[in-house]
Amino acid sequence: MKSSKQSGHDCYAVVAPGLEQLASAELRSIGIEPGATEPGGIAFRGNDASLFEANLRLRTASRVIVRIAEFRATAFHELERLARSVPWDAFVAPGSAVRLRVTCRKSRLYHSDGVAQRVGGAITRRVSGVTITGARREADDDTEAEAPDLSAQLFLVRFANDVCTISADSSGELLHRRGYRLATAKAPLRETLAAAMLLAMDYRGTVPLMDPMCGAGTIAIEAALIARRIAPGIDRAFACERWPGAPTKRFAEQRAAARAEILPRAASPIIASDRDAGGAAATLANAERAGVAADIEVSRGALSGITPPAGRGLLLTNPPYGVRASAGGEVRNLYAQLGNIARAKCAGWTIAFLSADRAMEAQLKLPLTEALRFKNGGIPVRLMRAEIPAHE
Repeated sequence: MKSSKQSGHDCYAVVAPGLEQLASAELRSIGIEPGATEPGGIAFRGNDASLFEANLRLRTASRVIVRIAEFRATAFHELERLARSVPWDAFVAPGSAVRLRVTCRKSRLYHSDGVAQRVGGAITRRVSGVTITGARREADDDTEAEAPDLSAQLFLVRFANDVCTISADSSGELLHRRGYRLATAKAPLRETLAAAMLLAMDYRGTVPLMDPMCGAGTIAIEAALIARRIAPGIDRAFACERWPGAPTKRFAEQRAAARAEILPRAASPIIASDRDAGGAAATLANAERAGVAADIEVSRGALSGITPPAGRGLLLTNPPYGVRASAGGEVRNLYAQLGNIARAKCAGWTIAFLSADRAMEAQLKLPLTEALRFKNGGIPVRLMRAEIPAHE
């Protein structure tokens, strides 16, 4: 049986399918060499410090897990015996709570509740006073269908082709929950996806950024975090900080080092507007919670009223999709208007937007190329970009 040792971890950064290359580049940027990539994640080898660094700094990952055991089992007595050898006490303190998420595919042990019962029994045998707070079939790692007990250590148990892989979640609450997006607007964009859009456009905060359909302000806020070099996990705790023997002093030093890197203000303007008063208000409230309200110009206004700063810049937005709007003609007109205004007011700029419909993209009448593709709210979308010709 393969198992993890505290001196080094076999880690896995979970991302939305389509974001793997961006996450690999992020890992390299923080000094971690990425390993094998598969749809929905990137493997890497790391110690406690690099595991914490990944949680603290990755903008596109939804969680970071540690592979702690892998073994073959075709009967419950085998599972019980092998699960007892897993070093549960390295990840769970006596008297704490545990939750399990189980999935079984193409295996003789196909009953997830039965697997959870045996694994839960192995944990309580190894660590005294542990409470198993719940076990459920695994959904997408990037979702939580119900409010979990975040004080409980999560273990992911997966059977595939009779091989059981057990992982410990090091993140706790999903990493896209930065803590600022309490106010929402229509069709909110997850923080990790907004960050991915910005990273795909190589945004570093050196040119003006404008989002004229800002909704809850996620794109503008993530832009401000990037521009000011604010680590996305700077103000939250992680599950690995509760692990027995966790180097809490080292973790505190890493968090302090990240705080020392923060710039006092964004170097270039970040402008967010929305024709809906609720969207503008949500953006301002969320920006204040994120500590970047002073970096974002927030206003209520129609798309036609935007006033881009002179010179080059990036217009990045998440417009309504035809699939989520009541009137397809209205959405087509909006896309056509976006193209007209971009050509008239944003000469020399780059425009990028999420699209779920090629017919809508055509309304912009710009030379578009695909920069990224993923799913947003279960809808397949593409990040389309174009260079807006400069006025002659």
